[in-house]
Amino acid sequence: MKTKWIKFLLLTGCLSLASTSYAVEKVVATVNGTPILNSQVKQALGKRANTEANRAAALDDIIDDMLVQKAIKDANINVSQQQIQQIMHQIANENGLTYGQFLDALDYQGIGEAKFRQQIAHQIIMGEVRNKAINESISVSREQIEKLGMQMYNEAKQKGTLQTVKSPQYLVSHILIKTNPLLNDAQAKKQLSDLRSDIIAGKTTFAAAAKSYSKDYLSGANGGSLGWNFPEVYDPEFQAMIKNSKKGVISQPFKTQYGWHILEVVDKREGDKTKEAYMQKAYQQVVNQQAMEASKDWVKTLRKSADIKILQK
Repeated sequence: MKTKWIKFLLLTGCLSLASTSYAVEKVVATVNGTPILNSQVKQALGKRANTEANRAAALDDIIDDMLVQKAIKDANINVSQQQIQQIMHQIANENGLTYGQFLDALDYQGIGEAKFRQQIAHQIIMGEVRNKAINESISVSREQIEKLGMQMYNEAKQKGTLQTVKSPQYLVSHILIKTNPLLNDAQAKKQLSDLRSDIIAGKTTFAAAAKSYSKDYLSGANGGSLGWNFPEVYDPEFQAMIKNSKKGVISQPFKTQYGWHILEVVDKREGDKTKEAYMQKAYQQVVNQQAMEASKDWVKTLRKSADIKILQK
């Protein structure tokens, strides 16, 4: 009987110890579903006093580290040995040393070349992650830019400091043919080539062809005319074709993300781009301000997109 009691006490003691051990391993927070244990906070606390403020600071450190490590993993940045080599040569040059002397200086300080290369790679990765986090934190609305841009424009006008900006403006007409399951790239291109030949031969006019064939129905109804615009408002390929085309000459067929086109620069003039310039100035000011704020503590920007739940500090 006594033996049974001893066994029972030993068993309950083990259960008690297991229960106590489990109680210590409390989940105090989660970051994107990954738990942070009480023991991790204790470890991060180190020799600091076990106060509520210190525990909160230790927990914040753990959260920040988890977010940074996740950002590094998600970024999937590969640093080449060539990049590292270039930076090492640059550091050597900036310090007035040959590459060999630089390696000797590292060795004298007890820093191995392999370790130094790892440090550079880490700095490159952290720099990329930092820049990505800052860029993703920037949020600019059209209304915000227009309001600030007009404010800057009107203030400059009142003060007499308005700087007029002129830029080429183009009157362009185009015909768009879109591909579909029954019309591939080669066929769309040929259709436009044939239309171009007919227009040049005088068999039809650009306006008539646009009305009959263009799949840009808005401009097509207007004879293909897109009106007066600065080239920057168009797709990059379309923009490049406008700038490279001579007035009154119909372009060869070319492709953009919207389909196949031919275009004609009908006229060209110097347009007033002053307001647009002030809008761009306003945009840069807002972006720079937000980037400056974000760069002060860029890790905080990672928290905006993270799912952080504090259960117990």
